[in-house]
Amino acid sequence: MNQVNKTDPTKERILNEAEALFAQKGYHAVSVREITTAAECNLAAINYHFGNKENLYIEVFRSRWVPRARRVRACFGESLAAQDEVSPKAVAQALAEAFLKGPLSDEERQRHHQLMVRELGQPTKAFDLVAEQILRPFFKGLAETLRSVMPEALDEEHLLLNVLSTFAVVLYFNFARVAVTRITGREYDEEFKALLVEHIAKFCRRGLEGNQGG
Repeated sequence: MNQVNKTDPTKERILNEAEALFAQKGYHAVSVREITTAAECNLAAINYHFGNKENLYIEVFRSRWVPRARRVRACFGESLAAQDEVSPKAVAQALAEAFLKGPLSDEERQRHHQLMVRELGQPTKAFDLVAEQILRPFFKGLAETLRSVMPEALDEEHLLLNVLSTFAVVLYFNFARVAVTRITGREYDEEFKALLVEHIAKFCRRGLEGNQGG
């Protein structure tokens, strides 16, 4: 018996076009009419598959943003496992490799970033989904990994600040590519990415080993 393909092309087309529009303009600036025009469908299709615009927006995060984030997180785990030992430098290096050299295409990276920037500026229910399924588990795991290689005297608050600081450095070099290219004159080719990964690892190691809450 042939398996039935449960992927509805209209639903996928709506999600793809909606994600592009939400990333470009933000949730509040996008109308349902714009989405139906871009997806070449009618309002009934959106109502049938999602119920309303808010549900569609949340589904964009659930079925597009969250899986991408999980791919990056898996890449981080693989990179860290490939290190000779777990250390502050190894954690920073694995994180940098996952974001700068990881599994996302340029288009995916751009949409991923744009959607999250808009959520940070104007949070919606989608941010609750991201926090619950991605941010809390990821940062908890990252903190536990660093805890194993940081001084016991380091309190939880400073440990979390160390995690956030390391993450912030990685995110800057990942998402501020245009600015970094203009300032350094270097394109984000494989050679420059490798240089940045090594720089981030060394820079964050000094910060992590020197910032012990004292």
